[in-house]
Amino acid sequence: MNAFDVLQERGFVRQVNDEGLRDRLGRESLTFYIGFDPTADSLHVGHFIQLMAMSHMQRAGHRPIALVGGGTAMVGDPSGKTDMRTMLSADDIRANSEKMRLQMAKFIDFSDGRAILVNNADWLLKLNYVEFLRDVGVHFSVNRMLAAECYKSRLEQGLTFFEFNYMLMQSYDFLHLFRNHGCTLQLGGDDQWSNILAGADLIRRVERTEAYAMTFALLTNSDGSKMGKTVGGALWLDPVKTSPYDFYQYWRNVEDESVAKCLALLTYLPLAEIADLCRSDINEAKKRLAHEITALIHGTAEADKAAEASAALFGTGGSLDHMPTTYVTAEDLARSDKVIDLMVLCGLAKSKSEARRLIEGGGVAVDGVKVADISTAIERGALADGVIIRKGKKDFHRLILS
Repeated sequence: MNAFDVLQERGFVRQVNDEGLRDRLGRESLTFYIGFDPTADSLHVGHFIQLMAMSHMQRAGHRPIALVGGGTAMVGDPSGKTDMRTMLSADDIRANSEKMRLQMAKFIDFSDGRAILVNNADWLLKLNYVEFLRDVGVHFSVNRMLAAECYKSRLEQGLTFFEFNYMLMQSYDFLHLFRNHGCTLQLGGDDQWSNILAGADLIRRVERTEAYAMTFALLTNSDGSKMGKTVGGALWLDPVKTSPYDFYQYWRNVEDESVAKCLALLTYLPLAEIADLCRSDINEAKKRLAHEITALIHGTAEADKAAEASAALFGTGGSLDHMPTTYVTAEDLARSDKVIDLMVLCGLAKSKSEARRLIEGGGVAVDGVKVADISTAIERGALADGVIIRKGKKDFHRLILS
C-alpha cells in the first residue's frame, strides 16, 4: 500500500507542499528525514509519533534518515517557545544523542544502510559564516520569515538574531542531506511547517529540482491541549524517567474521545480492529491501548507487569508486586515518618512545599484514607506490610519497610 495512504488513513498527515508526493511515494523509494532535538537525555511521547511515522514509511520501502540536531541544539528552535532556550554543551548533546539513538533503534532498522543516523553538528559547525550568508542567506526573505508562526509568536517577548538563524540552519540541513544522501522529503510535526517548507524551497531555488515537505498531526486531547504531559513533566520513553507502570497508567486513563486516535497513531493495530474495539467496549479499548504502547516502548513483559499491577490496584485481580515501589529504611524513618516527607522520598512530590499543597488540597490518600493534616505520619508497622500513597486520582506509589 502507498505509504502516503497509510499515514493519511491513520491520521498522521496534516500539510503537504506538493500533491505529487503521493504519486512519488507510490512508484519509487524515497529517502526522507526527520529531525530530533537532543536537548534531553531521552525521547518523549511527542517524538514517538514521529518514530511511528518513520516506521510506516520504512515498512513501505522508503529509507529514513534520523537527524540528531547537535548543531541546531546549540541555537535552539524558537518554534512554540516563549523564551530563549538554555544552551547545552557539546558533551551534553553527544551524550543525549547516543541515548536517543538506542531508543530509535527499537522502531527503525539501521542495519545494512536501511536507515542512517546523522548529526548536523558534523557540517554546521564547520560552516564559514560569510560563505553561508552568500550561498544560503541570499535565498531568504526577512519579511517572509517574520510572517512565519515560529517567529511571530516570539516577537513580543523578544527574538534574538541568534535564534533568527534557526530556520536557515534547518533549511541547510535539508540541502546538505539532498546533496549527500539523495534526501528529497522532510517530515515533522505540524508546528515545524514553516521550517520544513523553507528547506524544500531552498532546494528548489539552489538545485532547481523538487523537494517535498509533509507535517503530521500533533498529539492533542479533544480540547486541543498537548497529550503526554503529566504532573511530573513529560511522558518519557526512558523507563528511569517514566516507569513502565506510570507509562501504562497514562494511556489507561486517556479520555474516551482520544482512544481511537491514539490506537491509530501509536500502535500497528489494523484500523478495522481499532474501530471494533472502540465500538464494543471503550474501557477494554483503553486497556489494549495501554498494553500495546507500553509493549512497543518497554517490551511485552513490562507491559504485562504494568497491566497486572493496574488490575490489582483497581480491584480486578492481579498483583501489586509490579507497582512503583520504594523501600524505606529505618534510617529514613528516623529522619521523618510524616507523609509529607515520605512523598518527597519516593518521588510523588518534588518538594515538601508541593506535598503540603497536595495534602491541603485534599489530593493525597494513604491506603484509601484521605490525609487531612500535613503532620500525619505513617506507622512503622503499617510500612512493614506495605502502604499505598495516592496522589490525585491516578498516581499511586507503594512504600515498604526494608
